[in-house]
This record gives sequence, C-alpha cells and structure tokens, in this order.
Amino acid sequence: MIKKHTLKNGLRIMTEKLDYVKSVSFGIWLKVGSVNEIDDTNGMSHFIEHMLFKGTENRTANQIAEETDNIGGQLNAFTSKDCTCFYIKVLDENLNEAVDILSDMFFNSKFEQKEIDKEISVVIEEIKMYEDSPEDVVHDKISEIIFKDSPLSNPILGTAKNLKTYTKERVLEYKSKQYTPEQTVISVAGSFDEEKLIKMLEEKFCSWENNNIEDIKLDCPYTRQIIGVNKDLEQLHICLANKTIGRHDDLYYPLIVMNNIIGGTMSSKLFQEIREKRGLVYSIYSFTSNYSETGLFGIYAGLAYDKLEETVKTILDIMEKMKNSGILLTEFNRAKQQIKSDYILALESTSSRMSSVGRRQLLYDTISTPDEIVNKINSVKIEDIIKVCNMIFDKKNISVVYTGNLKKNRNLQSIFENLLN
Repeated sequence: MIKKHTLKNGLRIMTEKLDYVKSVSFGIWLKVGSVNEIDDTNGMSHFIEHMLFKGTENRTANQIAEETDNIGGQLNAFTSKDCTCFYIKVLDENLNEAVDILSDMFFNSKFEQKEIDKEISVVIEEIKMYEDSPEDVVHDKISEIIFKDSPLSNPILGTAKNLKTYTKERVLEYKSKQYTPEQTVISVAGSFDEEKLIKMLEEKFCSWENNNIEDIKLDCPYTRQIIGVNKDLEQLHICLANKTIGRHDDLYYPLIVMNNIIGGTMSSKLFQEIREKRGLVYSIYSFTSNYSETGLFGIYAGLAYDKLEETVKTILDIMEKMKNSGILLTEFNRAKQQIKSDYILALESTSSRMSSVGRRQLLYDTISTPDEIVNKINSVKIEDIIKVCNMIFDKKNISVVYTGNLKKNRNLQSIFENLLN
C-alpha cells in the first residue's frame, strides 16, 4: 500500500512497505532539470548532481564511497530535462546509514572551488563523449528543433563554454533557488519500520525552507525543419520527429501503445519491414518523450547512405497505412500485453517501485496503483490509436535531423525535402 506523508514545509514523503523483501530503496526526487535553466545557467542542474558526490562537511568523497560500500549499498543519481533524482538501495538493516549518507550529501556538500574546477573538466569530457555518438547527436538536435523557444530545448549537460564560467557562488545560488521542499518528493519502497522512518526524515528535512519558484511554460510554437550535421561517418544516422501531446493528455496511453506497434520492439512494423524483410538498416526504432504540456514522437535509424530514399519511403508508407486503419488486432493486443508486462515485471524491484512512485508523485502530483495503470492500458482502443496516428503522421510537419559525411553525399537534403513535401 502506498502512503503519503507531507511535512510542514511541503516536502512529500511517499512510502510503499513490502514485507516480503529484505531490501529498501530510498530516493530524493526534485522538480529541477534543464527546463529550469536559462542561457548562462544551462547545465547547472546536471553539474550540481555531480558535485553532491564530491565531499561534505562530514565526509570526503572517498568516505562517501567507502561508507556506501561498507553497507553494500548502490548509490547513484541522474538528471533529466524536468527532474533530478538521488537514490540509494541497501539491505533493510542498513536504511538508517543510507539515509544519513544521502541526506548529508544533500544538505552539507562543500562545493569547494578546486573540486568544481576538476568536475568541470569531467563534464566537458562527458559532453565530448556524447558528441562522438551520432545517435546522441541526432536525438539532442531533434529535441532542439521540436522544442525551439522552450526550455525543453536546453541540453541536459549544458555547454563547455557555460561550464567554464561556474564558480562556487553561482552554483550555490542556483541550488539555493531551485532546491526547495515544495518541489521535492522522497520515495521509499521495500522493507522498513514506517514510524521510525518518518520520524528520521522529519528530523533531517523539517528545517529545510522554501523559495518562491516561478511557473515554467514548456509549450511553444513548432515549425518543421530539416537539418544536417556534418561528421565523417561511414554510416548515416537519421531522426524523424513531430511534436505531440503531454503526459496528462487523454491520448497519452494510446500514444504509448501506438509507439510500441510501429517501432517499440523487435516485432514492430518498422523493425520487421525495414530491417528483417528488406535489410535496409542495422538499427531502427521509435520513441516518445512526453512532458507536462507537450512531447515528441520520433523514429531513429542507422543505415547506409544509398539506402536512405527507400528507408524513408517505407517509413512514410507504414505511417500512411496506420492512419488508414492498417493496424492488426494481433498487433494491437500484443502491444498492450508487452507494455503491461514490462511495467509489472519492473515493479518486482524495490528500486523500480521507488522510482515509479517518486516520479509519478513529483510529475503528476498523484498516486496511481499498478492496477490503475494497467486499467488505463487495457482501456485503449484501436480507434484511439488511429486518432493519434492521424494527429502525428503528417509528413509536412515531420522534422528531420541527419548526421554523416555530407561533403561526399550532397543529395541528402534534397531527398528528405522531396519525400516530405
């Protein structure tokens, strides 16, 4: 059973007690990500995530690592466009130590300038790693196009130019402004004593004070673009995408089922037709990224340069057929079963349950049981999916990013323009 406890400062504590396990996962979820940033602070949310591992008033970075290993814990964090999460998973007997380590990192990190300078170099190398991955390049660039003039267009890692300007004062100013209890959820799943846990969290988090946070508007006008990025690559990498709905929309679950049917699995239409039957690509899949007010649907493929025209024609043909009721009942039922199965199987892990509850409370401000989620998936109808297809699969609204050797292959832009007009 999922329970909610709210502290006087607005911090929400979500607990799910599971007596049949011996582990517990503890996570601090913040509604802070690259959408909270402006030009000169872009990358700051992700950078602060790194810095919380670099030593506190009570522990060095090495002691954080050693004490976590001493209790057999798994400590990590991540930053996305709209949230940041710090989490640890331990045996239930070590929950007190785990909470002490993570709360110490959260409130008492030192942010020494020498450590900031070292971590700037680390994150710049991380940016270079992404820039060396053509798949990441087209994904990041397509987000910039779809969400142009919205904070969603901000890259999570920021830029090397920005990072080099970071000082202790600027980093702490951003953290103080954005890290606030009303924008935070603590999620705990596994085996624990609920009364002792709540008392411990109240002691550690009750004195944390709020700041006024401005509402962020994520939606924005959208204009289709076709953009090439020159890289000396043996293979062409493409991403086709269109703007779509937010995660609160009534058509959100039909969109998820549609994505599974067209390109979410190895049995999907794109994979079977374009890779298995025609052998046109090595990799192809579809994906969705949905936020509070808006989202994108995209298709990625890695292929030989001379296979581009046939590949894109086939993608557009599959889209057109799906708009015109070209969805088999077997495909429809299989997609729903796969989505339900993936969701339920993931919940067998305490870390996944902690993430599911924490993320949903933070971003949806609601509690949904697994049964409620499954019912929403079951309620999707084929006509809902066709409606989504007709909304998204308009080729004149599809943006494209492609990367490869554009100097040797100068006709790529014209191929896309001819096919999508």
